Order: sequence, then structure tokens, then C-alpha cells
Amino acid sequence: MRARYFYGWNVVGATFVMALFSFGLGFYGLAVYVATLQRLHGWSAAAVSAPVTVYYVAGALLTMSIGDLYERFGPRVVVAGGSVAMAAAVAALGFVTQPWHLYPIFIVMSVGWGSLNGAAINIILASWFQRRRGLVVSIAFNGATLGGVVVAPALILLSGVAGFPRTCGAAAGVLLAVLLPIAVGVMRRSPEELGLGPDGDACPPALAAASAGTERRGRGEALRTWRFWSVSVPFALGLAAQVGVLTHLVAVVTPMLGAGGSARAMSATTAAAVIGRLATGLVVDRLNRRLVTSATLVIQVAGLTLLAWAPSTVVVYAACALFGLGVGNLTILPGLILAGEWPREQFSALVSLVVGINQFTFAFGPSLVGVMRDWAGTYGPALGACTALQVVAAAMILFGPRARGGESSPARGEKTLRRRGGPGYPVP
Repeated sequence: MRARYFYGWNVVGATFVMALFSFGLGFYGLAVYVATLQRLHGWSAAAVSAPVTVYYVAGALLTMSIGDLYERFGPRVVVAGGSVAMAAAVAALGFVTQPWHLYPIFIVMSVGWGSLNGAAINIILASWFQRRRGLVVSIAFNGATLGGVVVAPALILLSGVAGFPRTCGAAAGVLLAVLLPIAVGVMRRSPEELGLGPDGDACPPALAAASAGTERRGRGEALRTWRFWSVSVPFALGLAAQVGVLTHLVAVVTPMLGAGGSARAMSATTAAAVIGRLATGLVVDRLNRRLVTSATLVIQVAGLTLLAWAPSTVVVYAACALFGLGVGNLTILPGLILAGEWPREQFSALVSLVVGINQFTFAFGPSLVGVMRDWAGTYGPALGACTALQVVAAAMILFGPRARGGESSPARGEKTLRRRGGPGYPVP
């Protein structure tokens, strides 16, 4: 008898494409927008970085409640609405003539980003896969990394050929042409619609028993625990440094590499992210996820140190590759740690909260780097500050409640919470 194909793999493919465009245009693309607008209009780094901070803050506020929106409206409506918002904002970037124009445009873009970012991907996939969570999240988020490999460099090259306004319009049109059919035709709420449970198993009666009230109560309890903050704070610091560097990466390397070299450096960074994430996805379910996070941050510290030193073009490319090895992992590891340490019914609420808090914090990364660059006249001190943030994050993540015992599966993590009287479970 031939094994039945599980529809969840269609959802994985859909989230891969969703990540390709949302991260390509709404995350990696920011480095291109910032550098291009600086070059075209002669604006300072601070002038174009401040709107990016507003963008991330607004997106963070939406992300904190995105789980509720997905629960109420379903992925079809949220993904379609987010796609329209992001496309409209990207198209509008081509017509910017004053720095203040960026604020309303980035606020609109933040609606798309908050609807399609890492928290959304985690929420969509959480209901479809349990045993293979690490693998499928890694696959989906490689779409995000591919957005940096393909979309961001394409924006740089096309802007030089067709001009920035036409490039932005074309990118918006392709986004709508691809994501709207996927949202309508592929996205489903959960495997329960097909009479199945996660991973294609039989649907257990208690699978949908958790109520919104339970999730909200778990979220409030989580905020009062070190277990939660030992995940959120290190990733917030690490991502603040990472996003700050990525937003300015084109501007950092262009003086040494030129426009074509900067595109290759961005590709090297994101190609390394694909390799790093794939390697991590294959083994992370068998390793201590906190140790994996710390190692990831240490590798990025090595990359930033080389980038600040950068005596030659070869060193610049090597630095970008080392830094890139951790870029992908810092977006998937928060959800994987939460899945291993908290009950399944609280996952959507908690991953939205962690990603929202992290995004609110790393929203200030681009401004930090931009202001320090304008103050010092070079990116060296800003890269040093980002390195320090990642060193602190690498140390903090090791002090979590589960750091000594080794990482376990989500099911075993839930049993441990019951035994320890963790959030949602009374002490025996």
C-alpha cells in the first residue's frame, strides 16, 4: 500500500516562497534601499536609518499579536493582506524624494513584514509538524536566506540597469503575482481541516483543546519567568547587532569592493546562511539548542572582527561568509528552543511574543550603526559595538534553565515542565 502524501509539505513549500519574498524585500532589501537612497540623494546614514528603526518597531508591535490574527482570520487572509501591504510600500520607495517620505512608506511595509516574518512562518508550520519541526523550519527559512542570495543582489544590479523606481515597481509586481495565488490556493489553517494531526498522524481529540484564554494566561506567566527571558534577551541582543550590520553591509563593503563586489559580498553572506541553516537543521533536534545558539554567535563574532579589520578584499569576503553562517540560525533557533522548553499549546503566543520583543530591540540596530558611523566617520566603532553585543548574547544564552541538562524534544520538554511545575502546570 502506497504511503499517503501529507499536505503539510505543500505548506512548507508555500512558507519557503513566502520567506523568499518577505525577507528578500522586507529584510535583506533594506540594505539596498538604504545604500541606494544615500547614493541618489546624498542623505546621511542617520537620516535613512531612523525610518528603518520605525519600521522594525511598528512591525514588532504587530508581530506580538500576529498569533491572534492568524488564529482569527487564518493564513490565507493574513498572508494575502501582508503581501499587498509590502508590495505597495516597495513600489512607493521608487518615488521617495525627501527623507520624511520613508516614514509612512516603512509603516505600511511593517504591516507586510509583521504578517510574513519569522513568527508567521513558525506559527503556520507549528500546527502541521511536531516531530520534524527543526527540519521543516530550516527548509522554510532557507527561503528567507535565498531572498538575500537572489532578491537583494538582483535589486542592486537591476537598479543600475533600469533605475531604482522601475526596479521597485517590478519587485512589487512579482511579489503580488507569486504570493497571492499561494495564499489563496495553498494555505490552510491546520491539518485538522483534512482530518489529520501534525506530521500526518491521526487527529487526537485533544489537539484543539487549548483556548485563546489559555494562551494569554501562559503568555503572562511566561513574562514572569527567567526561562522566557533567557531566550528573548540573548536573541534580542544578537539580532540587534546582526540587523544593524546587515542593513549597512552594502555601505560597509562598497568602498573596498565597489558596487559589483558589494552584490557578491551580500550573496556570499546569504549563501553562507543557507549552508549554516541547512547544517543546523539536520542536527539541531539531537543537540542542546542553547549551545548551538552560543556557537552561532561566536562564529558571527569572528566574522565581525575580520570585517572591522578587513586589510584585503579576500578578508572581506571571508568575514561576510563567517558572519553569514549565523544569519540564518538566529532566526530559527528562538522558535526551536521554545518548542523544546514550553507546552505545545502555548507555542504560537510565545513565539509571537519573543519575535516581537526581539524585533522591537533590533529595530534600533540600524540607527545604532548609522549614528556611530556618522559620529566616527567610519564603520569601525559601530562594528565593535555590534561585536560586543553578540559576545554578551553568546554568554547569556548558556544560563538558561535547560542549559545543563541538554536539549530534548518538545514532548520531553513538556514532560519536564510538568515535573518542575513550569508555566501552565502546577507543582505536584
